Amino acid sequence: MAIDWPTRTAEVLGNDPLIIKNPKNWHHIHSYGGSGRFFDGLRESKLMATRCTNADCAEKSLWLPPRTECPDCWHHTEWVEAPLVGTVYTHSIVKYPGAPFRLPDGTPLISIEIEGVCTKMMSWLKEGKPDFGMKVKAVFNTDNPTNTILDLAWIPA
Repeated sequence: MAIDWPTRTAEVLGNDPLIIKNPKNWHHIHSYGGSGRFFDGLRESKLMATRCTNADCAEKSLWLPPRTECPDCWHHTEWVEAPLVGTVYTHSIVKYPGAPFRLPDGTPLISIEIEGVCTKMMSWLKEGKPDFGMKVKAVFNTDNPTNTILDLAWIPA
């Protein structure tokens, strides 16, 4: 079963930093601040991560979600593209979502392990049935982006 992209879209109010107006029953204007390049990347079908720029830092992996400063040494990070293929680390199914949940009932939520990334990426499976160790690849909502994390989903690789 394939799940459609969410249909509500957020209006882009600014690009540096990325600021969106997210439609709800009220308007909430939100700035992504230093993480805006991550959401810009989603619109370009790229998974943007960060890594520490300090040569003396022990952490050489990528961070997803991205960090503006390294959590280990507090130096600035740089933006790099992360791999678009990963492995399902764990999963669950949402049967009774709360009111603000924007995906349909039964949507598989997945935690993805990506080579070279030191954290697990939380997301959702757009097609198929999740299984532990399943290879997945990133897909992006670029036709009518919501400018939210829901513009990133995964399908079986």
